[in-house]
Amino acid sequence: MVFRIPVSYLYIRYSRSEKQINLVFRISASYLYIRYSRSEKTNKFGFSHICLVSLHKILTLGKTNIFGFSLAKSYLCNMRTAKEIIEHMEQQCNERQREVLMGFFKTAPGEYGEGEEFLGLKVPQTREVVKNAKETPLGEIPELLMCRWHEVRLCGLLLLVSKFEALAKKRLETDETAIEKRDEIVKMYLRYAEQANNWDLVDLSAPKILGRWIGLPTHVGDKRAIIDQLAHSNNLWRQRMSMVCTWTTSQQGDPSWCLRYAEMHLGHEHDLMHKAVGWMLREMGKRVSMDLLRDFLRQHLHEMHRTTLRYAIEKMDEKERKAWMRSTMING
Repeated sequence: MVFRIPVSYLYIRYSRSEKQINLVFRISASYLYIRYSRSEKTNKFGFSHICLVSLHKILTLGKTNIFGFSLAKSYLCNMRTAKEIIEHMEQQCNERQREVLMGFFKTAPGEYGEGEEFLGLKVPQTREVVKNAKETPLGEIPELLMCRWHEVRLCGLLLLVSKFEALAKKRLETDETAIEKRDEIVKMYLRYAEQANNWDLVDLSAPKILGRWIGLPTHVGDKRAIIDQLAHSNNLWRQRMSMVCTWTTSQQGDPSWCLRYAEMHLGHEHDLMHKAVGWMLREMGKRVSMDLLRDFLRQHLHEMHRTTLRYAIEKMDEKERKAWMRSTMING
């Protein structure tokens, strides 16, 4: 069977990072989307995916052939519910990548990610879903955050980031409606904080939500008391949030938040916190003052874990790094 479809224009986009070529044919109100990727399995024509995407709905064509191409997958446009997002992401499950991620994020018994379940999606795939689901109501996001799948929870967190960033633009910083909506997002983030139960979920969300919120007007309450609550929690991921959110405050030129929580967490027993503290100290030194970093290291050298020190001094020259690492009485 042959389908003849009038084509208005052709748009070609090449993504170097994803090593793929996107061809988009404009067909009246719909688009014929073709993706070619050297890294994926392709048919004899060299194309891996074809689908018709309407501006309002997806035309699911199953195994139908158009011009000899196999319609292997369909892509949703303008997703608005948690159910649609979850179903779409589950359709992209990749068993081989899933096994890789389970090893990378330490999901074996006794490891920090024990019990984590993955679909096998890469972060750019999840970001693509977020881009097509920006209109998802805030009330739908808790269902994503409570999902068993790691990538779906990441999607929920990135949707919160996207909504928060839209409300934190310069012209909206003091707008009362924007303040109320930002506070609502922060409350939701804190309420479901333990669902961000791996370092990538924390690191991709805390600086852009909590870190940005610290520097903005709010009606939630004492910001320092709220971040202190995270720092004093018994939950590793809440503790990491309190440290990693200071990345944003350091970028804005304020070292006090980083120094406060670095000092609180210096004696932490977990390697992920040793790395987080050292990483944030390094960023503080780079963004604010290397002399301030050196002063902090001299003051706390004897109580600092060696991993923390190694991360903190990465931007120093080799001679200075060796001198710091030779320092005695460092906890190993």
